[in-house]
Amino acid sequence: MSPAMQPDDPGAEQPFVSHLIELRDRLIRMVIAILVVFLALFPFANELYVYIAAPLMAQLPDGNTMIATQVAAPFLTPFKLALVAAVFLSMPFLFYQLWAFVAPGLYQHERRLAVPLLLSSVLLFYLGMLFAYYVVFPLVFAFLAGSTPEGVAMMTDISAYLDFVLTLFFAFGLAFEIPIATILLVALRLTTPNALAAKRPYVIVGVFVVGMLLTPPDVISQTLLAIPMWLLFELGILFARVLLKGRFDEDDDDGTDPDGPARPPVPGGPRPGTTVGGELDPALDEASRWQPLSEAEMEAELDRIDTEEAGYEPPIVAPGPGAINSVEEKLKRANRLRELDSLVAARHVLYEVLEEGDEDARRVARNILAQLDD
Repeated sequence: MSPAMQPDDPGAEQPFVSHLIELRDRLIRMVIAILVVFLALFPFANELYVYIAAPLMAQLPDGNTMIATQVAAPFLTPFKLALVAAVFLSMPFLFYQLWAFVAPGLYQHERRLAVPLLLSSVLLFYLGMLFAYYVVFPLVFAFLAGSTPEGVAMMTDISAYLDFVLTLFFAFGLAFEIPIATILLVALRLTTPNALAAKRPYVIVGVFVVGMLLTPPDVISQTLLAIPMWLLFELGILFARVLLKGRFDEDDDDGTDPDGPARPPVPGGPRPGTTVGGELDPALDEASRWQPLSEAEMEAELDRIDTEEAGYEPPIVAPGPGAINSVEEKLKRANRLRELDSLVAARHVLYEVLEEGDEDARRVARNILAQLDD
């Protein structure tokens, strides 16, 4: 029996080891899938490179060709292209393996959201690569070929060209993932569609900066990357509103708007931070539900407390025992105000007890104040 299966070991060790074994198996499957696709593509590596180089070759002047400046470049460059293409083409299977590994730990509603997001992420990545090849490359290479100085022959090295196009493929593939990233941010409650829409000016500036960093130093490629990124950002906000509409409806039902001022309370309705029954809402933190009472509200609350106490008759205040009864009633009211989350009013009553009460009453008042401070 292996050490992981011994009954004397803690119960939590076996699941952890089994997860590691499953992760190892799925990584092996991913590597095997990439190798299988690579072996299928390698015999056609030169033809694949010719296809990738077609946008540049179409813009070269007559008589100009691409060159290889390194001895092993004619073999290693198509080899590298076939390997990278195998990884790109294996993405659906790779994502499936990752999904199969994490799916058992997800809730049902998370699975329903994750499946379309995974499929959409793969399709959008491929769409970004196709957009770069069929739209960006012809325009960029035409601009670069047209700006070649007089007397300079444009003869690009095949290794440098491959690195250049792979960078653009990866940049546009990631740029087309913006809707998925937007939906995930909203689904994880890290932000809201309204908050993202309010940051639109900063996003527009940011996408042009990213386009400048990820593309060649020309305005055309920068603009061709920045504008789709902005449009995809707007598309992600739209999809987030549609796919997660029910969540925003629930958020609106609590009477608050996360991106705007709080709604005024309905007359006769519960105070902010309480449920319909008047109990404190546990979903809200202390800072958001704490609302100090005004003097008029405090008097109204005290009158309501007196009315709800069945059979209560105000004590006859007289010197001596009457003062004790008055202090005891103030302690009761302070506790009731603390239960109603009226901390300022409760402190006010407790300070009066510290001035009027005896030693026992003052000790109780100090204990309650210490609890309020905690």
